[in-house]
Amino acid sequence: MTNKLDYTTPSNWHAYDVEHIWHPYTNIAEPTPVFPVASAQGVTIRLADGRELVDGMSSWWAAIHGYNHPALNAAIETQLQSMSHVMFGGLTHEPAVRLAETLINITAESLQYVFFADSGSVAVEVAIKMALQYQVARGKKNKNRLLSFRNAYHGDTFGAMAVCDPVNGMHSLFSDVLPQHYFADAPECNNQGVADVRQVSQLIEQHHPSIAAVILEPIVQGAGGMRFYCADYLRQLKALCEQYDVLLILDEIATGFGRSGSLFAYQQASIEPDILCLGKALTGGYMSLAATLSSEKIAATISQGEPGNLMHGPTFMANPLACAVANASIDLLFRSGWQQRVNAIEEQLITGLAVCKKLAVVNDVRVKGAIGVVELNQAVDLHWIQPRFVEQGVWIRPFNNLVYVMPPYIINPEELKQLTSAIYNVLSEMTAIAPRELSNC
Repeated sequence: MTNKLDYTTPSNWHAYDVEHIWHPYTNIAEPTPVFPVASAQGVTIRLADGRELVDGMSSWWAAIHGYNHPALNAAIETQLQSMSHVMFGGLTHEPAVRLAETLINITAESLQYVFFADSGSVAVEVAIKMALQYQVARGKKNKNRLLSFRNAYHGDTFGAMAVCDPVNGMHSLFSDVLPQHYFADAPECNNQGVADVRQVSQLIEQHHPSIAAVILEPIVQGAGGMRFYCADYLRQLKALCEQYDVLLILDEIATGFGRSGSLFAYQQASIEPDILCLGKALTGGYMSLAATLSSEKIAATISQGEPGNLMHGPTFMANPLACAVANASIDLLFRSGWQQRVNAIEEQLITGLAVCKKLAVVNDVRVKGAIGVVELNQAVDLHWIQPRFVEQGVWIRPFNNLVYVMPPYIINPEELKQLTSAIYNVLSEMTAIAPRELSNC
């Protein structure tokens, strides 16, 4: 078919986008604004009209080194000379082996097996399958449900949706066809960092004969509410899982690779999961890749059971280009002084966002590692708020009642100040027009 669009004029292909492309969580009848991007470099997104935006989102938390990084570019270019992809069924390649070795070396000692997937949601699907196959293989077919948490978010595929918050989450439309699991209240801790595990303890005690695994986002609940909780909760939960013969799956897709202040968030509790899900920043935001790691106990038990094989196999699993750039991203992370950078971002976010607390539309301000969150009293209207941030020269993508930033680790103090100032300025404007009803799209 002949291409009829004039792609030399961004307004032409932008208009086609508006008419024909579904963007994430959008309504084609009333689409939220989409801004054409011409290029990205460092922490700057350059729009087709020439405007430059400081990126506060790291492309949904993944581009921790910023954009167009020479080391990551080189990794893909070098790998491309040998092969872009081969199937992983019956074949293997050095980038995948090298990445598996690295992940095993930098995660918990008990995690000795790696399954490569192509997205975070799929990594969660694989983790759920691992837990269920493990229980079947050991003769416990009745342990076929999971325990998850309110405010949880684990992805948009069906197995992952089933362990997301069924009431306040994004997937209630599908509740009648999703597997039914148990849900505990969202993790809570007091001001002294002591966890309240009474309710989750009661659930596990009551239902452990049918619970295959508990699944949880450690320390930071992400897209379900951007909530932070204390390490003591993880420690006590791990003890409950061991006491009642339940596996612990930790979803570090959002928190892995330094975002929460430690390389992996679970390390703050000095525990080890039975299964660990990684994604997002795994490739530095360059390509879609995820990994599910399991203990030797789980892998051996599944292999000795029926049918003996882990029943999953994505077409593009362990893509060589993605594995190569993941190796380069992890190497770059360890060379970059990431801990000092994340600590500096945390300190500046605490100071820069504190002024928002005095605004009438703000309910709470919280910071953890390189994550800054301003929780509002009402949902935002993306039609209204998104262009305001662009006018301020920043890229910030709020959702529901949350305005938050997860910037690349390479951001400098001036760029970070622009992000926090923009949040205050836009929310000040929002305060001035309250109490107008604003609703999220």
